[in-house]
Order: sequence, then C-alpha cells, then structure tokens
Amino acid sequence: MRAVLCKSFGGGLSVEEVPQPEPGPGSVLIEVHAAAVNFFDTLIVEGKYQEKPALPFSPGAEVAGRIAEIGDCVDGLAVGDRVMATFSWGGFADFVVAPAESVVRIPDSMEFAVAAGFPIAYGTSHGALEWRARLQPGETLLVHGAAGGVGLTAVEIGKAMGATVIATASSAEKLAVARAHGADHLIDYTTENFRDRVKEITGGRGADVIYDPVGGEVFEQSLRCVAWGGRLLVIGFAGGKIPQIPANILLVKNADAIGYYWGSYRKHRPELVRESFQKLLGWFEAGKLRPHVSHRLPLEEASRALELLSTRRATGKVVLTTR
Repeated sequence: MRAVLCKSFGGGLSVEEVPQPEPGPGSVLIEVHAAAVNFFDTLIVEGKYQEKPALPFSPGAEVAGRIAEIGDCVDGLAVGDRVMATFSWGGFADFVVAPAESVVRIPDSMEFAVAAGFPIAYGTSHGALEWRARLQPGETLLVHGAAGGVGLTAVEIGKAMGATVIATASSAEKLAVARAHGADHLIDYTTENFRDRVKEITGGRGADVIYDPVGGEVFEQSLRCVAWGGRLLVIGFAGGKIPQIPANILLVKNADAIGYYWGSYRKHRPELVRESFQKLLGWFEAGKLRPHVSHRLPLEEASRALELLSTRRATGKVVLTTR
C-alpha cells in the first residue's frame, strides 16, 4: 500500500510503498478513502508538536473509509461499515489500523471527504462550547479565525446552540465563508479594531464567550472585550505566540480563561466524546451543520496540503483523497 512518510523532522515528505498493517485485538483495519489535514500535522512533521513519533511515520490523525478487517474483541462494527476514525498519526495512507473505540459509523448521506475532516474540528468546538464554556441560548459568541478548520465549526455549532455569533477573519473572502455558515456579524481584523467593534455590536457589554484558536495579540485584545462573567476559551496558538494572562482583568471582570484540549477527552472521558458525536451527526443529518472542504488533493500532494494550512490559504478543511 502507499503511505506518506516523514523520515526526518523538517526533511519533507515522500509517498512510498509500505506493508499493509494488520488489526490486533480491539482494533480495525480501515480502507482509507479520505484523510483530513490539520494544523498540528504541520507541527508534527517539523518535530515541534508535543508528541514526537518514531521515524519514519505517516502524519494524519483522522480518516474516513470502509472497515476492511476486524481484530479480536471488537463488538458493534462490521466489515464494510462506512466510518470515520481518529488516532495520533498514520492516516496519510491507503490503509490504517485504528482502535475500535475511536471509530464511529457515519450516515450514508455523509461523503468520505466530509467525514474525514469532521471528528476533530467539530468535536473540538462542540466540547469547548458545551462542556467548558457552557454556552447558553441568547448569549454572544465571538469566534476568531472563523473561516479556519476549527473556527468555522465553532460558528455553526454556536448557531445550533442558539448564540449570536460574531466572526473575525483576515479577508472579505474568508468572512463571506463565515457568513454563509451562519455568522451574524463580521469583523475583518486587518482593517478594523475587533475589540472596539465587539463592544459596538454588543452595546458596550462584550462577548459572553470568546473562542480563540489564534493566541498572541488576539488573545490579549480578547480579554479587553469579554463580558463581565464571560468565558475565554484557549483553543490553540495558530498565531505562533503563547500569551501571558494578566490575572487582574479576570478578577475585575469575574471572567474565566478556560484551557481546552479535545484530545485528552478521548482518554479521560471517551463516553462523553461518543455522545458528542451522536449529537453532532444528528445535527448534520438535520442540516444544521454543513462542513466546508476548501481543497481536495491526492495523497501525492500531502506537502502542498500542509503548506495551504501553514500559510493560511485554506478555509474549512483540507483533505487528501486516496480513492
């Protein structure tokens, strides 16, 4: 089978023939039809991620396809099932072995390219907004990077949960994508001061919940426009700088700065993750979620796919297709 290999950190990627893996107890072999590309894939191949796999390895943490083989001690799944799955790496390949508990059946109406990019982005935003931020109907949600892989899902889920959504992005084109997916208000942070605009939109109150996958200066300015009693979600640091939090602002505003890493829930609360997927897939079938895939590339163009993310030229998800 083919697999995209990283043989040295920062040394580029190649597509090579490798032996097809076999599922062990508690796992399944998936014939991959599509594999999603995530921002952390750009870090892991550079050796800059918090986990460093043994070389050589294939990047890719989420795929969609059909179950080709089932290992021992697996219940509830069958050969031929259409599924999506998540794991740490290994997804940029024709076949991949995944733990059965990380495999979820997908509706017949969900195409593989959409399903491949569904679990991490939508799982991240749903958990952040429901479990951690406790977003309520009628509240105001500010989403940074609102046309990106996770930001766009936060816009859709925020609307599904009954919030008024303010979206920020770096261009009119990206903001148009956010509007098409439900954003109520748009802010181009390259030409507008989003702190002032949020205050204007909310009548001086500020945003009840702020979803920040960017970090750096964006986070620092977000503290200035979070509402009294508001919640600021720390999702990631796509801007490259990890901010320092001035605790006095949290004190004065009775605000919460909330750290959130979806991946740890798979380990500590897997039942919560599965319940989340069932709700999200129900929203998808009801038409409340409309996943956006901006680029579909063949496996051989994995390097280009990573570049699209690192240079922020993609909106929604970038997906590699194998079949």
